[in-house]
Formats: sequence, C-alpha cells, structure tokens
Amino acid sequence: MEINGVFIEDTFAEAFPIWVSRVLITAATERLAKIAATEATGFGCSVIMCPAEAGIEKYIPPTETPDGRPGYIIEICHPKKSELEHQLLERLGQCVLTAPTTAIFDAMGEDADEQLKVGFKLKFFGDGYEKKDKVGERTVYKIPVMGGEFTAESRLGIKKGVAGGNFFIMADSNMTALTAAEAAIDAINTVEKTITPFPGGIVASGSKVGASNPKYKFMVATTNHKMCPTLKDTVEDSEIPKDVNGVYEIVIDGVDEEAVKEATKVGILAATTVKGVKKISAGNYGGKLGKFQIKLRELFE
Repeated sequence: MEINGVFIEDTFAEAFPIWVSRVLITAATERLAKIAATEATGFGCSVIMCPAEAGIEKYIPPTETPDGRPGYIIEICHPKKSELEHQLLERLGQCVLTAPTTAIFDAMGEDADEQLKVGFKLKFFGDGYEKKDKVGERTVYKIPVMGGEFTAESRLGIKKGVAGGNFFIMADSNMTALTAAEAAIDAINTVEKTITPFPGGIVASGSKVGASNPKYKFMVATTNHKMCPTLKDTVEDSEIPKDVNGVYEIVIDGVDEEAVKEATKVGILAATTVKGVKKISAGNYGGKLGKFQIKLRELFE
C-alpha cells in the first residue's frame, strides 16, 4: 500500500491498556491556564522512567467551560489506578493549586468508568477554611489562597484507555523526517481525547525492551538500534532502508482505541504529504505484550 507515494508497511502498533484521567484547568487568562497545564503535565513522556504519561489535549474557550474562563484539557495516564490517583493529587496539588487564578474540573464526563475523590482530598490544604459550593451542577471545594480561591471539583472521572499507539516516519533526511513529524502532530492535535506525551509529541529516541548487549542487562530499556539510521551499515538486523537517513516516532495515548486509531490515521496522512518521506512503519512486540493491535493498512481500507 502507498499513500501519496509513501509505502505503508503491513504491520501494526502494539498498544496497552492504561488508566486515563481527563482534567480541565481554567484560569483568568489563556496564558495562565496554559502555564498551569504545562507544569502539571511535565516529566510525563513514558512510564518507563517517568511517574506518569501526560500531555495537553486541547484549548477550551470561555464559552465552553463551567466557570466561563479559558482553559486547557490535560490527560494524565498510569497503568495502576492507585498510582494515577497519586499522580493527580501531586500534579494538581503542586502545579495547579500553586498557579495564579486556577481551577480544576472533571473533563471525562460520561466516558468515566470510575471517579476519584481528588478535589475532596485537595480541600484539606484549606486547613478547615475551605468551603463546599456549586459551579453549575458540579460540586466543588473552594480553598482560600493568597490569590483568592482555588476551585476544585470534588470528583474527577477516570477511564481504562489506551497507551502506546505509535508509528514511525522514515525519510531521506533527518530534517525531512522532523518536518513530517511536526505535520503529523499538528494533525493529531485536532483529534479529541488523545495526547502525544513525548516532547512536542515527537520521539527522537525510540527504545526496545531490555538490552541486546549482555553487559547492559540491568537496563529496563535501551535504544532501538534497528531503527537508528547511523547504524544501518553496521548492525546486521537494521530495519533502515538504504534511502532512509532520518526516523522519528509518534506515540499516542487516548481515552479509547477508536480515538487512538483516528489520531494514527490523520497523523500518517499528514506525514505522507511531506516530500522525501519514504516509508511509514510501527513498533510492536509480535502481539505478545499489548492488548491492542492498530494495523496501519486497515486504517485506510
């Protein structure tokens, strides 16, 4: 299969179940809301070493938020439900409650499988001076702070979602691959209920489980040497074609499989419009580890 002259490999991305929270952060200005959202999703690239996977999903205008102020929806993900709650309390408590004029609201809505008492637990920062209130139909706690009040919805919804959707962009040069990756991210950003947790949404250092070097067996993950262009002429199992000199990976997390599939599809379509892109592939473990198989060619049938 080819799209815009780019070969689409007959393979699949192997994705995994993960618990996902979807939180709306509002503030007096869009700038302040984005700062808080950025802080709350920091160090959230991969649960290989990061305490969670996290990212900003989209901007929400004041006309669509519970308190009539600009906001951003973020997603925070973790394989363990208990750890997700811990991450919500830490990230929202340390990075959003501390930020000027902010408030947090549930953004999972009816998609939620369960609800966690995150706002209820954050209220204890109020030292007894907090008060229970309503914003529309939402139960919130208002905590007095130096900048006025921090508003937190009592319960935040969580859902068993999908993590690790991915595809590789292989191009004639590093800059071509990077340009295509940026185009893919711009397209994926239009798909609701998904995030691309790596820096700018782009993975420069694709990894494999464990290590092939016997001296490095203590490593949980190491560089995906098969996909490194600088090694294509020196490693026997290289998967880099002769005309490829640049590779980037896009990793996608989302609320459900359909959202991740749609993000993968639009991202691939955008990447293939860039001249010099040669091939689109994906990473998997032969179907042995992940519950979800996102087959690249089936996305376009």
